[in-house]
Amino acid sequence: MSMTDFQTYFELLSLYSDYAMVCDSAEWEKWPEFFLEAGTYRLQPRENFDHGLPLCLLALESKAMIEDRVYGVKETLYHDPYYQRHIVGTPRILAVQGEGMGQRIQAEANYTVIRTKFDGASTILSVGFYRDEIVKTSEGLKFQSRLCVYDSEMIANSIIYPI
Repeated sequence: MSMTDFQTYFELLSLYSDYAMVCDSAEWEKWPEFFLEAGTYRLQPRENFDHGLPLCLLALESKAMIEDRVYGVKETLYHDPYYQRHIVGTPRILAVQGEGMGQRIQAEANYTVIRTKFDGASTILSVGFYRDEIVKTSEGLKFQSRLCVYDSEMIANSIIYPI
């Protein structure tokens, strides 16, 4: 592995780690900054993923839609608030295309998100894996797409915060 490869992998680790910390710290206004303008965020059941079916629980098709979701979380959605904690496995690089700016990385990592209601016990909210398309930009690595594939068909009646 060359130094460039190590540097890129370190940036990938930082992207995954920073993403989780922003979500766990409820710094919602920072969440869209992980995405390109045409970036997408989708939450899809594993059964649909495995069968090549496109239906998602949540499909945000641009950074503007992601920003709108942040507005909804902060200003308009009524829900029982909770803390969440991401545990993200070490990312695995599936493919790399190009070099330098514009380089494209396909990566995946397992995740677990634990939810703690203010007056209750911690429970597992979601378990699955991320399948990501990432682009190297002058501002660092950004998601072209983040697909969160959750394993269980039994999900909370509302997933408010990003997985």
